[in-house]
Amino acid sequence: MANERTYPCLPCRDIDEAISFYEALGFKRTYRQLRPNPYAVVAREDIHIHLFGMENFNPADSYGTVIVVVPDADALYQAFAAGLRAAYGKLPVSGIPRILRPRKRFGTVRGFSVVDVGGNWLRISKAGDTEEDANAEKATGLAQIVLTAARLGDARGDEAAAMKTLENGITRFSDAPAIEQARAYLYRAELAVRLNDAALAEASLVAFRALGLTDDERASLAEEIAQTAELVSELRGTEQGGESP
Repeated sequence: MANERTYPCLPCRDIDEAISFYEALGFKRTYRQLRPNPYAVVAREDIHIHLFGMENFNPADSYGTVIVVVPDADALYQAFAAGLRAAYGKLPVSGIPRILRPRKRFGTVRGFSVVDVGGNWLRISKAGDTEEDANAEKATGLAQIVLTAARLGDARGDEAAAMKTLENGITRFSDAPAIEQARAYLYRAELAVRLNDAALAEASLVAFRALGLTDDERASLAEEIAQTAELVSELRGTEQGGESP
């Protein structure tokens, strides 16, 4: 048989709060009921998510996870980020809910994650990406440290462990190529934002800017640089007593 479909059913504490969150991502509510059980369906083109309310549910205890495969993960991230900024006044990158920017994960897989108001993870990647990349060279040194830290921080959600791993790697591989150091400092800045450490975030950007990158290396990091600088700027605005526009 062909054309089968599977739809995830994700728990939440408040059905209307969950609907509002997904509407900020560009979804539309297609169904809602409160009795006999709170239940709703939201859809964004071919992405359909079912939601159910649970009394006394704690989002921090959720194990809900959905793998979402899309034609263009980067474009979807930009759309989600714009909607969340409009709804929250800044990009939520820590706590619940939050969104984590796109990055290479493993093999050829590149994508990003969203944690919704129910603590459920939406792990989004590009169609056609695979977990194995026969043509890729195995990462070593600081490059491997960054990948390990990203798995801890982005896949597992343990920013403190990711930061410890990254700090140790930066110290251990202080003679790593500039491009590897650049990725490490940019990710450290992002982790510092998530941990609400504005001073470390700023220091990480200063360390990054001091590296002797070539024009080509800087160009290859352009999107990552812009996204990280924006996160640090938003944290700086919050620290100064106001929400960033």
